[in-house]
Amino acid sequence: MNEVQVRDFWQEHPCGDEQVGGVHRYGRDYDAFFTAYDKFRYQEERHILDCLDAIDFAGKQVLEVGLGQGADSEQLIRRGAEWSGLDLTAESVRRVRTRLMLRSLPYRDLKQGSVLQIPYADDSFDIVFSHGVLHHVPDIRAAQYELRRVLKPKGELIVMLYAKWSLNYLISIALVRRLGLAALYLSGRDPGGIYSQHLANARALGLTRYLRMRNFVHRNTDGPGNPYSKVYDVGSVARDFPDFRVTRAYKCFMHAPPLPVRRLPLQRLFGWHLWVHLAPK
Repeated sequence: MNEVQVRDFWQEHPCGDEQVGGVHRYGRDYDAFFTAYDKFRYQEERHILDCLDAIDFAGKQVLEVGLGQGADSEQLIRRGAEWSGLDLTAESVRRVRTRLMLRSLPYRDLKQGSVLQIPYADDSFDIVFSHGVLHHVPDIRAAQYELRRVLKPKGELIVMLYAKWSLNYLISIALVRRLGLAALYLSGRDPGGIYSQHLANARALGLTRYLRMRNFVHRNTDGPGNPYSKVYDVGSVARDFPDFRVTRAYKCFMHAPPLPVRRLPLQRLFGWHLWVHLAPK
């Protein structure tokens, strides 16, 4: 696995695009698309806004790594961040630039580039923010070194990573979805849709190999074509980010499809989103 494969996947499948039918559904009316996407995102994941409200971005030099459709980028700017953005894909950079232009939002900089070679000088930022991105970086040790380099000595890295100790990973992905796919595979049935893609993967790799967790987790976080994902707990964050120390960690978002867990009041224990605040050592 390498960064080129990760880049190519997200270039062809911009994060969140399919959740609202894709930009083409809106006749390239990007403002309507962004409005629909933001409504969907923050209705489904209302906790994101609450988490952002608890962070003081006002007047801070902020670098966001991994931009998606720019929904959180807009939220950071509206909360007073002196915002710069970095994304691995040209498509995300193009969309975010369009969003900021359409909504007349001020920002300092926006670049396409790699977190393995961040195109900014040492000690440039008060905060580096990355939501749902760094768990897709295979060479995370090199990435965290670069993140430490561009942060000011008293800066803060704030990340959201997929949580290992979650109902989604421990029950849905590790048990329910594996059993369901094995049953479909052995029955010869193909119900279509996303299941067809999983079945095709299983036939290409072999069922046993496909169901190994080190591979299956990739395909069950951001679609059957996703080449790489990792899940974290606080201990593995500390190991993968050795140039930082964890100052705060908390979980949000009860999410474990196909299980109906959204209303369970257990997100602090078993939520899928692990938010971690880190300080440079």
